[in-house]
Order: sequence, then structure tokens, then C-alpha cells
Amino acid sequence: MRKLAKFSSKVFLAPMAGITDPAFRLLCKEEGAGLVTTELTSIHAIVAKEKQLSQENKAITQFVEYSEKERPIAIQLFGNDIDLAVRAAKIVEPYFDIIDFNMGCPAPHITQQEAGAALLQKPVHVKELFARLVTSIDKPVTLKVRAGIKSDNPHLYRDIAKIAEDCGIAMITLHARTLEQGYSGTADWKLIADLKSRVTIPVVGNGDIKTPEDAKRMMDETGCDYVMIGRAAMGNPQIFLQCNEYITSGRYTQITVQDKVKSFLQYLAYARDYAISPAAIKVQAMQFTKGIPGAPDLRRKISACRSGEEFRELFTHHDDV
Repeated sequence: MRKLAKFSSKVFLAPMAGITDPAFRLLCKEEGAGLVTTELTSIHAIVAKEKQLSQENKAITQFVEYSEKERPIAIQLFGNDIDLAVRAAKIVEPYFDIIDFNMGCPAPHITQQEAGAALLQKPVHVKELFARLVTSIDKPVTLKVRAGIKSDNPHLYRDIAKIAEDCGIAMITLHARTLEQGYSGTADWKLIADLKSRVTIPVVGNGDIKTPEDAKRMMDETGCDYVMIGRAAMGNPQIFLQCNEYITSGRYTQITVQDKVKSFLQYLAYARDYAISPAAIKVQAMQFTKGIPGAPDLRRKISACRSGEEFRELFTHHDDV
């Protein structure tokens, strides 16, 4: 098993499609996220892009962008094909500290490829996949899983976790919902405690952490080593600061409207260094309006923005800021 990087805190940022671009990850890192992870990335796309970019004397980092300031940083891969998974991992290994493999995504366009959470049903295939990945690269391989497929069997993670540990996977994140649940219903934190009791490698708890109090309560109730925050971080990178403060002192800083605006303006400044489209910036801008007075009017104006400068002007001069 490869040794994990040292994390600066016990609170991690979850990978989220359309959200965890390099500018947003850097914001979260600066606010205290112990680990950040790229958006879910296809092994097929990695292999195809590497071939194309190498012909142009460019590195894969033209496709999966990141900053040295984000370290430690993980790249999350998904797919089903074992040979391609190994090739993709070897391509990205020189640039990232951790290779995270996804067996948790419930999106139909992923599971229809027998990837993401669908792999929970293929333990024999998964065993070969993990064994090949771990022995083919020198960076630690970690795993993110769902609890199961349907509510009548929410314990498929148990066999997968045993296989993962035996193969040398360095850490497991459990999103305590089934594939069937998607992101609805309630995450069953008892499953995280169950997983922690079954493995000796670090366990990351994920699901329904909305506040600093939730983060500490998950750690207290489940015994997990780390917690991972997804949707609650959208437009709110300061939640990492708050969680770290609450875990260590039982108190945390309240975030003001001015803090939120300043944070989004910093996001815009970072975004200039990366290939982040105005459409993607618009998605981020909408998230940062949460909690800002006059948000409906602000969101209407955001819809009309077409450039980073227009977003900056709008947030700088919004009447309720």
C-alpha cells in the first residue's frame, strides 16, 4: 500500500461535476479543505486526450487543469475497462498525489457503462481492477463507493471494502446512500460506522453534512477518520474554515454577505488562469447568491452575463452587498 499524503485538516471537498474546477478547489483549499479532488473524469477521455495532446507536445494537464497550491490533490477516475483504467492512471500519476477511483456515481449515463456505483455488483471484476491499479502505479489509490444499489441491500460496500483493503487501496470514502436514492432521502451514517469497524485503512464519511455541527457529529457517531463535504460547499467554500474551527474549539466564525462576495470575486480572479467557460462561471455565480439579500434579482442579472468582467461588475455593485 502506498502512503497517503499528509492532510492539513480532516474535512475534504467532494468531487462534483461542474463545480470542482481548479479555481473553486483552490478557494476551498485556502479555506481549510484537507484534500481536494478533480471532477469525475472518464478513463476513456484521459487516454484519448493524452494521445491527441502528445501529438501537439502538450501534457494531459491541458485537459485536467490544476494548481500546485491545491496539494495534496486527487484525481477521480471512472470506468469499467481494466486495461484502460491502468493506462489512464499511469498518464495522470506524475501530476496528482492520489488516484481516486469512483464506484459511487449514480448518474444513469455512468451506470449504463457498468461504471460508477454499478460496479458494486461486480466484485470479481473489481478485485482484478484494484489489484492491477495498485501494482501498476506508485501513487496511492483510494476509492469512493455508495452503500449499495437498492434499499433492500444497502451493504454491498462490505465485500468491496474487504477486496479494496486486501488489494492495497489506501483509503475508502463511503457515501451512505444507495444508487437508487441518488441524492435524495437521508444518508444512513450507521453504514459509515459499520464500514469503519470492518477495515483498518482510513474511512471518509460522506452524505448530509450541511453544517459544521454535522461534520463533528458524523465523526463522533461513526468514528470515521475524515469527512467529505459536497453540496454544502457549493457557493460556500468557507464551510471548511467553519468545520475546522468547530471540530477543534466548538465554535466557528459566522460568514457575512461581504465574505461571500469577496470569495466569489477571488474565484473570478483564479478562473482567469484556467479554461473555465463563462457558462461554468455562471453556474458558480448562481451558487454564490445563496444567502445574499436580493438574490432573485441578482440571479436574473447573472443570467445575462457573458464574461468574467461582467460577473465581477455585477457582484461588486449589487445594491444589497
